[in-house]
Amino acid sequence: MTAGPVRPWLVAVAVTVLSTAGCGMLGDPVEERWSSRAEFSSCGEVNLDQGEEMQKKAVREIACLRRALKNGDGAELKATYPTVEGDPIRDYYRVTPQGGLEVYTDSTDDRFSDGKWAFTGCHTPEWLAEVACDQ
Repeated sequence: MTAGPVRPWLVAVAVTVLSTAGCGMLGDPVEERWSSRAEFSSCGEVNLDQGEEMQKKAVREIACLRRALKNGDGAELKATYPTVEGDPIRDYYRVTPQGGLEVYTDSTDDRFSDGKWAFTGCHTPEWLAEVACDQ
């Protein structure tokens, strides 16, 4: 049997399958960790303008996180703030039932960053709006 010309639709299908297969391998592991997390109670969302301080604008929301920490509950807070150029950065604060603090930062809309997610956390937070831990 002789091989005939490769049909264009077969090439298109092969390219699509190969492109789709690699998508999971190229994803951001921190974003994937955030997306697959067990959700906790929400303490709301805070949208900060240029120069606004979290501890002044988010008093009620930070109090919610502190209560959750004190009670051994899980809770989450979303804070959005602009870069100097005005691009949005989103921080997701999570107090875990084990008494830890996790902060996921989504910089994907910041044109001047690496465009990735970041993660930091600690087991004994001193203050929730700044990830500061006892040494």
